[in-house]
Amino acid sequence: MSAPPPIDPAHARPPGVDDRVVKAVGQLTEALEKIERARGRLYDFHQLVGAADCLLDHVVAGLRETGHHELADHIEQELIGRNVLPGRWTFQIVEEFDEGYYAVFRAEEERVRNALLAGHRHVWEAELKQRRRTWGRPGHEARPEPEPSGDGARSRR
Repeated sequence: MSAPPPIDPAHARPPGVDDRVVKAVGQLTEALEKIERARGRLYDFHQLVGAADCLLDHVVAGLRETGHHELADHIEQELIGRNVLPGRWTFQIVEEFDEGYYAVFRAEEERVRNALLAGHRHVWEAELKQRRRTWGRPGHEARPEPEPSGDGARSRR
């Protein structure tokens, strides 16, 4: 069996980089990926709380229609439009997270990756793929086939 083709340059380990460095940077990227998932949950929280707040309009209307004006007034005054944290609606929480912790985390991951891996992304994963795939088998290609010349569109099935 012939040697596998080299890893594509965008994911290749720069010369002289130690396995431990690749692993550490890979773990930093994995940590960033977990932060990306947490950020998605934060956006879920933002949208769910907003949707719940909008549903309260229907609750208030239903209570008023059935003669429960005092309860409707209480829901309207205590819950509709209420801050979820002191001084903050969920959009402000999302913005604070995005502009603070998230922005710093992304910048630090990129700074470390640029300093140690010449900016290459997913070096550890690319090497893992190279070790785990079955060379020469369909579905185990090293990278996508090049786009056909012309309009750049791949055929659709």
